[in-house]
Amino acid sequence: MIKVTNLTKKFGSNVSLDNINCEFKKNESIALMGANGAGKTTLVRSIMGYYHPNSGEVLINGFNPIKNRLDVLDHISFVPQLPPPIKLSIHELMEYIEVSAKVDKELIKHYANEMKLDINANINKSFFKLSGGMKQKLLIAISLAKKSNIIIYDEPTANLDPKARDDFYRLLKQNEEDKVLLFVTHRLEEVRDLVNRQIYMDLGKIVSDERF
Repeated sequence: MIKVTNLTKKFGSNVSLDNINCEFKKNESIALMGANGAGKTTLVRSIMGYYHPNSGEVLINGFNPIKNRLDVLDHISFVPQLPPPIKLSIHELMEYIEVSAKVDKELIKHYANEMKLDINANINKSFFKLSGGMKQKLLIAISLAKKSNIIIYDEPTANLDPKARDDFYRLLKQNEEDKVLLFVTHRLEEVRDLVNRQIYMDLGKIVSDERF
């Protein structure tokens, strides 16, 4: 599903990715780990087509994420560590996502309810003014409702209380079949029961890659 070949990305004289090679296949759940500055975020953004590589390539289901960006993003759900500063109300946001990404808003409500987020009670509230936990729950609900075969979570449980984390793990277990799940995390213990592979990066290189 994701194939990274000889990928190098530089920012000025800084080498963020140094000749990376890796492949993520269907039914793999990967913990992507490493210190700040190891290259994790650059790798994720390269997979999503945000960055042009200096050399090498990324292919998502055979598509180049820069040349075929819309085709690639159709297959990817992404939940960032820091929720975007969206000023739309929840109602407006779900309407936009339903039209732009063809995601059923009733399915968003279903997953939000599973995460103990009452959409109807907050339907006219600005996403921007929600608590960190509420934003995270809604973004997780959207990521699951999209039915993507690649889901990327950047520190997904950072704003979730223990009960919400349990709900999140339960929903992922129910929706992991035939997917690539990629967790960018500093805390392996939080996703250990969800992953079957651990990749550790340092200084732009993959220094370990273990399958469980």
